[in-house]
Order: sequence, then structure tokens, then C-alpha cells
Amino acid sequence: MYTRKTECGAGRSSEGLAARAAPFALLRVFSSLCLLLAAGLSPLSAEIIDRIAITVANQVITESQIDEEIRITAFLNRDKLDVSADARKQAASRLIQQALVKREMDLSHYPFPQAVDASAALAGIKATYPNQADFAAALESYGISEADLTGRLLWQFTLLRFIDYRFRPGIQIPDADVQTYYRQQVSGWEQQGIKPIPTLEDSRDQIEEILTQKRIDQALDQWMADTRKQVPVTYHDATLADRDAAKQ
Repeated sequence: MYTRKTECGAGRSSEGLAARAAPFALLRVFSSLCLLLAAGLSPLSAEIIDRIAITVANQVITESQIDEEIRITAFLNRDKLDVSADARKQAASRLIQQALVKREMDLSHYPFPQAVDASAALAGIKATYPNQADFAAALESYGISEADLTGRLLWQFTLLRFIDYRFRPGIQIPDADVQTYYRQQVSGWEQQGIKPIPTLEDSRDQIEEILTQKRIDQALDQWMADTRKQVPVTYHDATLADRDAAKQ
């Protein structure tokens, strides 16, 4: 799924939630779970065929979704495109995790945001390219469209917001943990020669948020492990199964 990174430093503000590129370990990059058809012609008709790769309870993950997950993740991370068997297995694992969260969202009747919520993130990505032509060329080089990317960003936004909604209310940060983290930061700031050193009270809100994000990640990991045991996952493509699944 995705990794959320927060960092405390002198004169630096909390970075909040960030997308995982690998998985919920947490989590670092995400993909839409709607059915996207891959090109392929039937010998008897011009129908587009998309093979089912995995089912998670009543949800379907298709071969084209796995391909899209690989391509969009590589694009966002600016990595070389890797469509190897290992890359496909990793992408499938991320999509299974996302399907489990999507199932939880459906059960709780969680509202999906409007597409406008992804516009700021899309604009931020475009701003990293010299112009629209270079952005379009980069999309084409990874075999994805702007619509594909926008859908992924919207799903990522939805996913992160739901995780916060689902797990934050149960998180409490003891003052002792705040003080311990602060002392660790002070030691690092002193080694870096940072002056002036922020006071504990000036740093408290940021430290509490960082520790809260860590607790949310831990709660999510535990929930994911428990849910994975309860929800049936069927691999229609055996090459995508992880070792634990292969033993079942």
C-alpha cells in the first residue's frame, strides 16, 4: 500500500501523511480498484478481455490492474519500469491489501471523495516537469494516461483519509513517550550543530503527530494481518501467490 513519513526537525513542520510506494509497510504507493480492461481480442469477436488474477472475498483483481499498479507506481517513484514476475507479485500483494481496506470501507459505508480532491496532487506532480509536453511524454513512456494517474491519486487520497479515520481515534500518546522522543531529537540536533534547539513545548504538537502516525501504522499492520487471515483470497494466477498463500 504506502508508507507515511513524518519527521521532526528544528524549524521544520510536520509532513503528515505521505503515500507508500511499497505497501502498507506501510504502505508507500496505491491503485484504483475499479475494473480496468486490458486490450486483447477474442478469436470470435472484438470484445476486450481482462483475465481475473485474484479474488478477495467478492472483489476482483484483474491482470490489467496489476499491470497498471506496476506502471503507475514506477511513474510516481520515477523508477525504471519492471514487469518481472517478482514485480507483478509485489503489485498483487499491494492490491490485495488495498482490496481489504476497500472491503472495510464498504462495510462501514465510508463516503468516497470527489475527483476534485486529487487535483492538487496532480498539479504538484505536473509542476515537477518543465512543461505539459514533458509530463505527457513521461506518462506515455510508462504506458499510462493522465486519467489513470488521476484515478490512482484519488484512490490514494481516499485510502489515506480512511486509514486516519479508522485508526486515529484509538491512539493516545503518553507524555513520557513525547519526552523520550524529544530527548532523542535534541541529541541529534546537537550533533548536527542546530541552534537554537526548539523547546519541548514548541515541539510537542509535532512530536505527538509523528508518534500518532507511527501508532496508526502499527495498528494498520496488525489489522491487516488479522483481516488477511479472515478474508478468503483466491489466486487464479498461481505465479502471484506469496509463500504463505502457497502453503494454504
